[in-house]
Amino acid sequence: MTKDRKAHCLEDIKMRILTLDIAPGSDLDEASLCERYGMSRTPMREIFQRLGGEGYVELTQNRGAKVASMDLAVMRMFFQTAPVIYASVARLAAENRQDLDLARLRALQGDFRTATESGDAGKAALLNHRFHLCIGEMARNPYLLPSLKRMLIDHTRLSQTFYRPASDDEAARVAQAVDQHDAMIAAFAAREAERAVDLTIDHWNLSRDRLERFVTPDPLPIDFLTERGGAHAV
Repeated sequence: MTKDRKAHCLEDIKMRILTLDIAPGSDLDEASLCERYGMSRTPMREIFQRLGGEGYVELTQNRGAKVASMDLAVMRMFFQTAPVIYASVARLAAENRQDLDLARLRALQGDFRTATESGDAGKAALLNHRFHLCIGEMARNPYLLPSLKRMLIDHTRLSQTFYRPASDDEAARVAQAVDQHDAMIAAFAAREAERAVDLTIDHWNLSRDRLERFVTPDPLPIDFLTERGGAHAV
């Protein structure tokens, strides 16, 4: 088993989880994954351990690996915690950034803008993930970075809806999010920590209601409810 094959398998499973190709809460079938990636059970279990350590899967004794859940309890903690982590990371990134960080962030932003303009929702969500991970690395804080990485897993899965706008208003929000990235880069470049925090919170608020729709079902149509009510009337 080569390191390259294991690395490819690890990264591919991560991408499949982030893009919802493997759904939240799904059991990972060890045998089928071994066949798909052409490897034996021992290296696959090592990959499961890595995925578990990074928060992509949950490992249970005698029950194998399951993709990290996005149930209501998890989502409640996500929406409570995300703005705090993003704001803290943004402040430290503005204070600790280096010139090479900005070059990398600008390159990611260019790819991100291209993906959104071409309507490639999956790619846009992944590039947004890498953009915010880069900011986390710029912060240079060993305590915040693991929390940010875990949070970005759920944020990226939720973002699959945000980058598939269903109306002109939603498309305008995506375009505004792209522009906010540019403004955030400018704040980091100028080391304006307060400005970076304000922009980060605005950026979070822009997408928050769309992200919440991922876990909030649309209401049933009124005529359906009326029919149901009539059918059970006494």
